[in-house]
Amino acid sequence: MREFRCVDRPLLNDWHVVADRSALTLNSVFTTRLMGHDLQVTLDGRYNLQVVALDTGKEVCSDSRYGFIWACLGRPERDIIYLPETNEADRHLLGGGSIAVRVSGLRAVENFLDMAHFPFVHAGWLSDEPHTEVMPYNVTITAADELLATDCKFHQPIASPTAQTVMVVDYVYKVFRPYTVALRKSSPLDPNRKDLIVLFIQPVDEENCIVHSYLCYLKQGTEAADVRRFMQLIFAQDKPILENQCPRRLPLDPRAETPIRADAVSVHYRRWLRDRSVTYGAIAYPV
Repeated sequence: MREFRCVDRPLLNDWHVVADRSALTLNSVFTTRLMGHDLQVTLDGRYNLQVVALDTGKEVCSDSRYGFIWACLGRPERDIIYLPETNEADRHLLGGGSIAVRVSGLRAVENFLDMAHFPFVHAGWLSDEPHTEVMPYNVTITAADELLATDCKFHQPIASPTAQTVMVVDYVYKVFRPYTVALRKSSPLDPNRKDLIVLFIQPVDEENCIVHSYLCYLKQGTEAADVRRFMQLIFAQDKPILENQCPRRLPLDPRAETPIRADAVSVHYRRWLRDRSVTYGAIAYPV
């Protein structure tokens, strides 16, 4: 039987979202699971937060940021990611839902990066036929060791809850951490600014995850509920596709699933995981 607990140091010593704070009740206990470890989350009053690993009874590092509860099973080697949009007063800042998905969290990241599925999974929304081609784009590694895809463009009938007409949307993807990915996309409200969507993916175990979405949208002309509803509609289309992935874990061997030009960011993501010795939720590349 496969062991579902993580041994990857980069993951054990990093921060992971384990709960949407707004879904918790003060002075109550919430249980969840992170990388094979059962956790108990307690909010005692407004500020006293405690996360305990139930297998050892020991408290683990915890924090509260962006409306989520975070936990680190080891010793944090770096801070929770910084999102500058959260300091802009004219944005809706809200959770888009926490949804359990029967697939590796790495698969969920890769699906988020995949533009080629837009015309087929999100037809009438994020694309439609005959606009199926993924134009060439650029993928680089930043000085902060993040994966960055730029110059991504796609023809979209309804790009966002504020869209009034068809747009050619500019996308910028960033993978901050193995299980944390963000998308900045053109805003219909201001050509000089972008809306932000972040997925904080909680690896429950190697083949199950909880996708916590965080939304930073310009406020003008829309309500927070409309932004959340749009995100949940799009992800509801993705969920059955993700849960039918086979295998559930992400193969890191480049020969396992034949890539095409449109998969450039996926190829780089798998290589980036291999180079950083991330194996949890993956099928490792044979030595």
